[in-house]
Amino acid sequence: MNGGDEEVATAAAAGASQPGPPQPLEWKFSQVFGERTAGEEVQEVDIISAIEFDKSGDHLATGDRGGRVVLFERTDAKDHGGSRRDVERMDYPIRHPEFRYKTEFQSHEPEFDYLKSLEIEEKINKIRWCQTANGALFLLSTNDKTIKFWKVQEKKVKKISEMNMDPSKAVGNGGVASSSNSANPKSYLANGGCPERSSSYLNSDFSFPPGGIPSLRLPTVVTSHETSLMARCRRVYAHAHDYHINSISNNSDGETFISADDLRINLWNLEISNQSFNIVDVKPANMEDLTEVITSAEFHPTHCNTLAYSSSKGSIRLIDLRQSALCDSHAKLFEETEAPGSRSFFTEIIASISDIKFAKDGRYILSRDYMTLKLWDINMDSGPVSTFQVHEYLRPKLCDLYENDSIFDKFECCLSGDGLRVATGSYSNLFRVFGCGPGSTEATTLEASKNPMSRRQVQTPSRPSRSLSSITRVVRRGADAAGVDANGNSFDFTTKLLHLAWHPTENSIACAAANSLYMYYA
Repeated sequence: MNGGDEEVATAAAAGASQPGPPQPLEWKFSQVFGERTAGEEVQEVDIISAIEFDKSGDHLATGDRGGRVVLFERTDAKDHGGSRRDVERMDYPIRHPEFRYKTEFQSHEPEFDYLKSLEIEEKINKIRWCQTANGALFLLSTNDKTIKFWKVQEKKVKKISEMNMDPSKAVGNGGVASSSNSANPKSYLANGGCPERSSSYLNSDFSFPPGGIPSLRLPTVVTSHETSLMARCRRVYAHAHDYHINSISNNSDGETFISADDLRINLWNLEISNQSFNIVDVKPANMEDLTEVITSAEFHPTHCNTLAYSSSKGSIRLIDLRQSALCDSHAKLFEETEAPGSRSFFTEIIASISDIKFAKDGRYILSRDYMTLKLWDINMDSGPVSTFQVHEYLRPKLCDLYENDSIFDKFECCLSGDGLRVATGSYSNLFRVFGCGPGSTEATTLEASKNPMSRRQVQTPSRPSRSLSSITRVVRRGADAAGVDANGNSFDFTTKLLHLAWHPTENSIACAAANSLYMYYA
């Protein structure tokens, strides 16, 4: 009997020791760059169009519609030196990531394609960090047509020192002080000429002034201790896309990257700018037969032969570069079957995937369509493992959203470094964070402002794709009224938070609200 009791007690203790779902994070405001004053008008060129952390999380890059790339660097990690563990041992309070402005440069300029009579915007569509080398930062930036490879490096400033001769005590090389020349009635120029003669007058009886020519005051260039950040365009990858580039992604091999437009994906070598290989081509022989386009593409974080791309029909294809040179066939297809009777005019529009991201370990893919976030297991192609409702409250408004083109807005998504949470943007400068760990019901709505938790929230639990009957939607009364979301707050389609990025190792999010960059931590 006692042995049985001991087994039960041991099992109970083991069950009690199992960790439950992680607690919802409490997000706090950290920093804002480019904050607008009340009533200040936003210039179109200043609106942020891309955000990206580097792999270390020590640098952050943003691109804007004016073709500029702005770099920020982390400052709090350098305060005490050493690792985080060492800092903890020293009883320093752990500080959240803090960044400061580092530098900026003009990446792209507006162009004009004379063959197609087409203006090419300077707007930065995507930024991707490359591997660092010799203390220099490398990154790729692209607009609609042209990709550029940038090197940003600190260089010591070279200055022209003071003249090596003080005019007041002018003693030249073998010459005399300038005061000794004052007795001479004729004044001579510094180069040995005489002001009374024209510069064109030269003859053989030209004579040097008594006492010799005053010294040439040559400046000397010296390298100072000051450093300046220099951004240099190392390579330009152009003329490879007929349609607008929507994605670029680095390969884990550190040598290649892909660029994707609506119909093709090209593979590039970073060292070769005049040649690329077309690895995916979905262009039909007759353009009238075109039914779907590529919307986003990304390399697997660790497998250099694997990449995924999404389509406007809501599907994700995983392809293996080892299968064939032109990857017309996919290794795996991820798509959710349509519920019978649910089809409408807007079905295909809202199913279009605007962004996909691999989790850090490469096991999961996060996708964002207009209404939802979906998490896919690359080992299970029968359906998403979790679906998170982002814009369900907008379903009655789809007709209005179609009329004002908001239904075509492309929201980005991101995952936390530990893979336990996902985030994406919404309207009214809101963004949403969902827990995707086992049993998690975390669903937080935050506003891109200095008081991010000011919005009332509705907990919308994530659901496995199979248990459709278990969905319980919590909708406040009046949520279907014009201008009110599921949380009972008014929403504004003109202010949208499209771009955001999660720090690779910490719970910190950077997001763009028009021309302002907000940063939060938990």
